[in-house]
Amino acid sequence: MKTITRAVMAFSLAIMLSACAGVLRNPDIADVKMNAGHYADRTVTLDGTVTSAWGLPLVPFKFYKVDDGTGEMTVLSRGGNRTPIKGSHVKVKGVVRDVAVFNGMPLGLHLEERDLNIKRN
Repeated sequence: MKTITRAVMAFSLAIMLSACAGVLRNPDIADVKMNAGHYADRTVTLDGTVTSAWGLPLVPFKFYKVDDGTGEMTVLSRGGNRTPIKGSHVKVKGVVRDVAVFNGMPLGLHLEERDLNIKRN
């Protein structure tokens, strides 16, 4: 009986730990896009490659797109951070936002940058 109890407890612990790991992991872009309502106004970290970047001089914000292999998402950068160039590998932390919701679908889904780490190649 003790063996069964220990096995059940070990199995329960393994299930709880794997569930916690799933909650703590960083989502991929495809997951954020498919579950936009779940991630809306939440902080997430995306890890990927910059596919394009653009901005205008004297305008206080810039945009760049990050691709993690599952999809691509636009990142809005405000303030003094430098904008990563195309091909840069980045880890960007920010808040998921959308411009509007039409018929249940988010329009203008993007990440408002809070922290940027440009990785060296």
